[in-house]
Amino acid sequence: MVLLHCSLLLGAALGTGIGDAVAAGPAGRTVLVLGDSLSAEYGLARGAGWVALLEQRLAREKVSARVINASISGDTTSGGRSRLPALLTQHAPSHVVIELGGNDALRGLPLDMTRDNLLAMVRAAKASGARVMVVGMRVPPNYGARYGQDFMTLFATVARAEGAALVPFLLAGVADGPQADKLFQPDRIHPLAAAHPQMLDTVWAVMKPWLLK
Repeated sequence: MVLLHCSLLLGAALGTGIGDAVAAGPAGRTVLVLGDSLSAEYGLARGAGWVALLEQRLAREKVSARVINASISGDTTSGGRSRLPALLTQHAPSHVVIELGGNDALRGLPLDMTRDNLLAMVRAAKASGARVMVVGMRVPPNYGARYGQDFMTLFATVARAEGAALVPFLLAGVADGPQADKLFQPDRIHPLAAAHPQMLDTVWAVMKPWLLK
């Protein structure tokens, strides 16, 4: 069950469009989320994804911030790397969340390239003055035990090398949880809206101290 649903996140290009700002807040704290379909509300009603839910969490926690969802379904680390400079210039974020890498593995791209792209994005965001969070992914066992282990650890390697915050696995408690069969869309790839509160909880456990530090 766990292995089956770990494979779901990489079973297709992680699906459309760049998100708008989902919350308005003071210019002093802006959170930019750069991700793929897991953050772009693929197959969900507008406002149902974890990034949109983050706005509500910030309000409940009385944290003043503006959230920009710059996620695009199907994006890779190469795509994110090419888009990030303009986003940093446009939004001047104080915090950057990088949720990319799943589509790299889906396409069989070299792990060294994924790591280098993640490092370049983290460094670019830091150079702009932003704090950075890296959100990790996992691959299914059919990619091979060595590949899977190396892919999983590269996120931690990048975060540790650059002093970035780390969420080890965005789908923790979803893909490997007891209700995994009930938490995915019919494509058996993308989580249902019901899974996104758990995804937010996973991110928020790391984000709250990182954002308020």
